[in-house]
Amino acid sequence: MSIALDALIFITAWAHVLLAPYTKVEESFNLHATHDVLMYGVGRDSLPKYDHFVFPGAVPRTFIGSVLLAWASKIVIYIAERLGFISSKFDLQIIVRLVLASLNSVGLCCIQRGVSRRFGRLTGLFFTLFTVSQFHLPFWMGRTLPNMLALFPVNLATYLVIDGPPAAISPSRARVTTILALLTFTAVVFRAEVLLLLGPLSLQFLYLRCITFTRLVKIGVLSALTSITLTVLVDSYFWKMKYLWPEFFGIYFNVYQGKSADWGIEPPVTYFTRYLPRLLLSAAQLALLGFCIDHRIRSLLLPSIMFVALISGLGHKEWRFIIYVVPTFNVAAARAAKWMVGRGKNRLSGRLLYVGTFGLILMNLVITFAHTSASVANYPGGEALSLFNRRYQHLRVPPHVHISNLAAQTGASLFLQEHSPPYLSVVKDKPWTYNKTENLTLQDLTLSRSITHLIMEPTEAVPKQWKVVEEVQGFDRWRLDRSILSERKELLIRPWDIVTMSKTTMLWIMERND
Repeated sequence: MSIALDALIFITAWAHVLLAPYTKVEESFNLHATHDVLMYGVGRDSLPKYDHFVFPGAVPRTFIGSVLLAWASKIVIYIAERLGFISSKFDLQIIVRLVLASLNSVGLCCIQRGVSRRFGRLTGLFFTLFTVSQFHLPFWMGRTLPNMLALFPVNLATYLVIDGPPAAISPSRARVTTILALLTFTAVVFRAEVLLLLGPLSLQFLYLRCITFTRLVKIGVLSALTSITLTVLVDSYFWKMKYLWPEFFGIYFNVYQGKSADWGIEPPVTYFTRYLPRLLLSAAQLALLGFCIDHRIRSLLLPSIMFVALISGLGHKEWRFIIYVVPTFNVAAARAAKWMVGRGKNRLSGRLLYVGTFGLILMNLVITFAHTSASVANYPGGEALSLFNRRYQHLRVPPHVHISNLAAQTGASLFLQEHSPPYLSVVKDKPWTYNKTENLTLQDLTLSRSITHLIMEPTEAVPKQWKVVEEVQGFDRWRLDRSILSERKELLIRPWDIVTMSKTTMLWIMERND
């Protein structure tokens, strides 16, 4: 059964990538860094072509994840090229995202197998069902957010905490060493907030006497120094800055200087009242039940609860900052689900609990379907640039297209600049110009005669020099059709039309007509 559950996790992750292949601005740094490593290589002469030098100003982030992702993707790209599956640079973006989704799927599969050994196969089944029926983790684990690059080592550490015989109280000494090293590396290199998970786990290991304080300090110092050395060497090279430690720079910029507050501040309880329920869906309530009925779950869940409590002290909050504890809460929910379905079907209460358990998973699927449908329609920039490439692919004179800020933020990545250098070996043509210059008015664009096309937001008046040739729509809202609810016959014939998606025009593709 484990193989089938592993396959379900992989298929779910891949499906989200293929359904929504475009990306948004928060994914762009690591995506474009991966693009540059793939297309230009890592030689010193290639660095000036990298996107963070062409468009300077980004807060430094580590290249380690992007380099490793690019190198891992090269193997898959080589095979795909030989099989004839690659026809454009955009295919490379899909492969990169599939590789990342697969890597994070491996981490979840490890947890699933550890849960099955520790809590039983039925708990492993429910862990998988809760995981794949939620929206955020499967949808985002194939996206190049720094948090998703950090997710794999955190999941490996979570697996090592969970895995063991049913009566196990704590991990072995060797596993504790590996857990501490993995989380230290992740906190130093990828995401500093992981330190807030490492702290409670370390205290728990000390309390359970899994490790001595002296050894804990030795492992922490050695792992931290090794990780700092690695990130400073790698990132100083790629950023051309001396002694650069990107994650420390991020802490100084966002926490010490308080710049993260510019993105909004929320109350301390928000993670518990808003973001965790949103991430977990029905698993949120079941995790509480699992906490109550099994002392092993309490031991497993306490560090995660402490992590969420500690990170709640930061004013700026986002769901992705706590994504690392979703698998742990899903384990707790799965243990509760096992208890619920095991109450006995001969009694009414047992039958209700059995049906209710699968009803909660079905509810997750309905909510996830709605979220996924809306998200698929939420990348107008990617849709527009892809449409532009197809529409004008046979032009003899290379076009010069200006890409608006909205388009650039909603999917118009470097991988979609298919007709400009660096080229794939299978594509050779005259270079197009993809222009992302910011703060240009429509009048400025009109006066710039070299610009032949625009991808921009709709405007009230279209200058006579331009004509709209394509409209790209995006998600607006969900609309409830009350007329169907009032007609029983219509309700039975087409219940799927009760709630429909409403779209609106997000971008225009325009060309000169003068």
